[in-house]
Amino acid sequence: MKKYISIILASIAMVSCVDTVLLPDDKTVDEDFWKTKDEVAQMVNGAYHSMLSADVINRLIVWGDFRSDELKMVSIDANATVNALTEIDAVNIQTTNTFATWGCLYKVINNCNIVLDKAPEVMEIDPSYTEGDYLTDRSQMLALRALCYFYLVRNFRDVPYSAKSYMTSSQEMNIPQLAPDSVLQLCIKDLEEAETIALDPSAFTDWRRVGWINRDAVNAILADIYLWLGSVHHDANYYQKCVDYCDKVIASKQAQHTPDRGEIQVNEYPLADGREAFEELYIDQNAEESIFELQYNGNSNSNTALCQMYFKYAKNNSPSGYVRAASIFGTVGTGQPVYTQTGDYRFINNVFEPNTNLEAYDIRKMVSLTALTVNNPVGAAGMKRRDESRQYDRFAQNYIFYRLTDVMLMKAEAQVQLAVDDDDIRLRQAFNLVQAVNNRSLYSGNLASDSLKFNYYKTRVDLEPLVMTERLRELCFEGKRWYDLMRYNFRHVEGIEYGKTLYQQQEEGKEFTRNDATFLNLVTRKYTSGAAAAASKMRTEPYLYMPVNQSDIDVNYNLHQNPAYRSDSEYEKNY
Repeated sequence: MKKYISIILASIAMVSCVDTVLLPDDKTVDEDFWKTKDEVAQMVNGAYHSMLSADVINRLIVWGDFRSDELKMVSIDANATVNALTEIDAVNIQTTNTFATWGCLYKVINNCNIVLDKAPEVMEIDPSYTEGDYLTDRSQMLALRALCYFYLVRNFRDVPYSAKSYMTSSQEMNIPQLAPDSVLQLCIKDLEEAETIALDPSAFTDWRRVGWINRDAVNAILADIYLWLGSVHHDANYYQKCVDYCDKVIASKQAQHTPDRGEIQVNEYPLADGREAFEELYIDQNAEESIFELQYNGNSNSNTALCQMYFKYAKNNSPSGYVRAASIFGTVGTGQPVYTQTGDYRFINNVFEPNTNLEAYDIRKMVSLTALTVNNPVGAAGMKRRDESRQYDRFAQNYIFYRLTDVMLMKAEAQVQLAVDDDDIRLRQAFNLVQAVNNRSLYSGNLASDSLKFNYYKTRVDLEPLVMTERLRELCFEGKRWYDLMRYNFRHVEGIEYGKTLYQQQEEGKEFTRNDATFLNLVTRKYTSGAAAAASKMRTEPYLYMPVNQSDIDVNYNLHQNPAYRSDSEYEKNY
């Protein structure tokens, strides 16, 4: 069962234009609201609902996957979306690009802030709204807000931060940008509080177990932020924090597993058998190994953004999305394939290779209606077929933010960085985590020939790319890859000044850090031509981020443009 969240309010967007927050009956939230427990629940649901919007999901895909080596464009008729994607693909992003906007996430943030401001008043009016109810709501809103800011920092770097709720257009909204360190430390503070008051993950056995942000989700977000900060700052303390929070999630998931959920233990981790993992994760959804995913029902909240991007868009109902998988997902054994085993269930489930001459491949994961028996390298024996009843206008695929294998591989990545030499036990522990994820997805007859042997990956230099590649195999098309590559880049360069904004550094006349050559090679390997030109356009740190949209700069005089996208001579001196 899923939670079919109904829209409660028309939210407001920070920094851009702000309207009065209205309920369906056109009463302002402040006029005659915040009286009952149910009204708080409506507003909490409204915050989650604002995350379901196509604007949010489109950006999560474009920001997290399309900018990486995972996705290529499909040749379709030009429209606003195609034009915006073309700019990004050519590394020629304009300040008017429709994906270089942040209002949809600030809308979620403001909804969270409204609940955090107003919910305490209800406890004094409605006795049924207890302190425990309030703390549960507070933990979710703190964590959801932090998650949104984490996305904003990773994609725009210097962003406005506000914990204040905006109810009317008369309020002052010219908020200056903060440096990433400042924003993320505020997020950590909120998440640490949220962890102490969050729902226990065992509180529910239905969709709410992973549809609401519980303690596991809070800890997963904290682990992700600390892994990011460890990579930026080359700081072992941050990496250790990542490991600690990953351990909390892993232990919690192990404790939640019971025999009545089936024999799905893989190397002591509660992971579904590879033959059933696709069905559990993407068809049935809200799987045991899931941690947090947005809930869609295909009716009142259809995930059309995912469908339009990966499966098809509204052009003669044709089976073609805006993007397809890049050729790195091609046949095992050619070039530098993502999958090294033809018996890897993910090779079958994630990508379909209709023609070996094509440069881009259909995405099966989450959206494909293609039967397993077509071009199936290992045969469909023992595997469940995917759902073939999905429709463009009623698309019910949840969007997954975190699941257990993601956390396991975050821990592995941090352990590799913590290793002080090649004899460090943490390297073996990191390898074991990668192997556990890999083995659950291997066709049983291929386990003996699995190429992931520790003797081949026993050094830090060898293990780091192995972890990254396993994340690519396991988490492709789930909005993770660009951030994985950014972390790799940060670890291999010096001079990132995360405590200062780009504008501050520019004013000080500092030269920006050059991006790592291996990172650039990975990002641009999807291009059949023009890879060198694309890499040259991403030469320094500012190019890792989106520009601040000109429409936001026009209404907020405190905003500064990312210098990579400034054209005047003052901002060209470092290039």
